[in-house]
Amino acid sequence: MASEAGTELHTAEYNWAGNLRYAAAEVCEPRTVPELQDLVAGASRLRALGSRHSFNRIADTTGVLVSLEHLAPAIEVDAANMTVTVSGGTRYGTLAAELQRQGYALHNLASLPHISVAGAVATATHGSGDRNGNLATAVAGLDLVTADGGILTARRGETPDFDGMVVGLGAMGVVSSLTLDIEPAFPVAQTVFEDLSWDQVLENFDDVTSAAYSVSLFTDWSGDRVGQAWLKTRTDAEAAAERASFFGGTPAADARHPIPGVSGSTCTQQLGAPGPWSDRLAHFRMEFTPSKGDELQSEYLVPRKHAVDAIRAMRRLSHLVTPLLLVSEIRTMAGDSLWLSPNYGTDSIGLHLTWRQDQDAVEAVLPVIEAELAPFGARPHWGKLFDGGASRLAPLYPRFADFKVLAGRLDPEGKFRNDFLDTKVFGS
Repeated sequence: MASEAGTELHTAEYNWAGNLRYAAAEVCEPRTVPELQDLVAGASRLRALGSRHSFNRIADTTGVLVSLEHLAPAIEVDAANMTVTVSGGTRYGTLAAELQRQGYALHNLASLPHISVAGAVATATHGSGDRNGNLATAVAGLDLVTADGGILTARRGETPDFDGMVVGLGAMGVVSSLTLDIEPAFPVAQTVFEDLSWDQVLENFDDVTSAAYSVSLFTDWSGDRVGQAWLKTRTDAEAAAERASFFGGTPAADARHPIPGVSGSTCTQQLGAPGPWSDRLAHFRMEFTPSKGDELQSEYLVPRKHAVDAIRAMRRLSHLVTPLLLVSEIRTMAGDSLWLSPNYGTDSIGLHLTWRQDQDAVEAVLPVIEAELAPFGARPHWGKLFDGGASRLAPLYPRFADFKVLAGRLDPEGKFRNDFLDTKVFGS
């Protein structure tokens, strides 16, 4: 049905994985920014809902959920400043295709192109690459619908506390549009290697992760072999080496999926065939249902200097972790200055875990993993399952207290607060 303003309303729904049902009675889908402003101004409690790919309750509320999915993408390229402005609900796959059509590119993509730009930025979602920051680092500006329905326009290098607003966890308002850095389009070739030697990988970790523009390792943490390495090489800037082996691994003969036994037909083009960045940097194709919906996910970001020790710690937990896993992914990313980015102030590795959908068993093992990784300063991904609350997270982020002050200033009545934020950020 529709409201008087034309905003579509739906009963509350489940997230993408199906592991949680949103507590809100309705999901509103405004079609214009003025409709969005009216919704925000009139609500006592409200949260923005992205592509529903979060596995915890970060997007939930007992008030009104607002999806920006039906706002026009409004993809506007500024060639002079090498930026693109896009509505917050636009999916990366839609944006990437249009940028490629016009001859431009983003610096990176996450594994799924189906996620919304605003949601991915707000949670510091990332791709891979030693020199590549997470997706939020491309943000040059944003428009934020604040609690009173007004619009705050923030720009990098101009707006005080801009670095605190970008990875905002939805705590300061609804991001209606973002301006992102772009660059000329570039070709990428993707090659998958199988059955690498753990000993060789750990002895040569820097060489492994620097072997291509983006490198991902897939493992279940058991045994002495790494299941797969995905190398994404920018063929405009570096040679796509013809390798007969890669640290003990051999090239895959056919398209591979990260999860053993699943068809690689839903994955982006492999086998070293060059193609547009928009069709290679993500792991999965936009036109297919992403990955496996019947899964759960966690991820911990660890300072790069502790990479090898953290990986060894995870391998020691194989007896607990492996039986619950579909697959795990190791990626790297560059540090940044965004206050609540897990990469704040440090280059990092991501230890990503795609779990079987057994939430009780997964939640039982998370405290063990977090205790094992605590000596390395591991920071959890904001949109995935983790155990620690604000008291454990605050010491990991030098600007944590500043973020709370900023959020309190922009949302003094707590309109955008929810149980997740009260526990993970604003709690004692």
